[in-house]
Amino acid sequence: MSISPINFFNLLTNDGIDFFSGVPDSLLKEFCLCLDDNVAPQNHVISANEGNAIALAAGYHLGTGKLPLVYMQNSGLGNAVNPLISLCDPEVYSIPMLVVIGWRGEPGVADEPQHKKQGQIQENLLAALDLPYITFSATENNIESKINKAVTSAMADKRPFVILVKKGTFSKYGTSLSQKETGLIKRENALEIILESLPDNAIIVSTTGKTSREIFEIRAIRNEPHYKDFLTVGSMGHCSSIALGIALSKPDRKVFCIDGDGALIMHMGSLATAGKLQAKNLYHLLINNKVHESVGGQKTAANGINLPALVRSNGYNSVQSCSKKTDLKKKVEQFVLATGPAFLELIVEPGSRNDLGRPTIKPVDNKQEFMKYISGE
Repeated sequence: MSISPINFFNLLTNDGIDFFSGVPDSLLKEFCLCLDDNVAPQNHVISANEGNAIALAAGYHLGTGKLPLVYMQNSGLGNAVNPLISLCDPEVYSIPMLVVIGWRGEPGVADEPQHKKQGQIQENLLAALDLPYITFSATENNIESKINKAVTSAMADKRPFVILVKKGTFSKYGTSLSQKETGLIKRENALEIILESLPDNAIIVSTTGKTSREIFEIRAIRNEPHYKDFLTVGSMGHCSSIALGIALSKPDRKVFCIDGDGALIMHMGSLATAGKLQAKNLYHLLINNKVHESVGGQKTAANGINLPALVRSNGYNSVQSCSKKTDLKKKVEQFVLATGPAFLELIVEPGSRNDLGRPTIKPVDNKQEFMKYISGE
């Protein structure tokens, strides 16, 4: 029987945990929804990336002496490694915290290709990082004692302690984040217009999550080839840097990055690099729905940021924003004619089709066909 998120939460708070931070994960979705409902905003911080969450939790411990909790998908552990071992480790500042990690790609459990390697090495990686851990699954019957062990160990040893959560561990919480009709265009409809409006020889790099999935399906429905699109199925936050690297190597071709707000915010320093290098053929298109849609719809920090102003301050040559369906095609056409680095923010409505599929082409095959395309073969 799966674990009730509210029971899990209550056991944590009974042990004195009252601060939570992290990046939402699909395996932890129900627990994250529970936190949204039961924790005050200042004590539940959806961070830009997992390393930020570790540092926030460390600061909270320094200020209160209490044990904080950080949550993440295991793909985000790479972002957290630096502060875990150079800040929190017992040989440095010895800072305790619980780290709840969703175990994507667990051996023997079907998952997407970008999660397989991380899942295979997950336990070995924790051992290499000298991070003690316990695992939770849907068949747990000693939840309270395991949480007590984790809390006691973290505080006694003054170090991070990991709770590794398997797929299906949490039962449905019972509520979902509301998504009101906004009158904005849906992302998939916006992508249809975008793909129609880009040059025939455009090079496209799309972000992880539903954006790449929708681009793949649009191409399939139209009987169009997939080789023009590099679908960044993993590496959240890095697609704009991938696009910049291609733009620098192909200065005579226009390279279009189709990004998401959560991904952009995760590694915002890439904006400064793009602005500094001034690649005239780089076109950065942001699909902004202001939520982490793929993992539950939690709000991103895009709700409170003027992203076009931020991009402009980083040295992009052309910066535009669009929220009206009727203006979208015209804005994209203007964007394509601008001198890069150029940026266009499209504000869209959260949500996607329930039957949205996933790319059926292996990532390595996508890479090979894409490389042939951009090399002119």
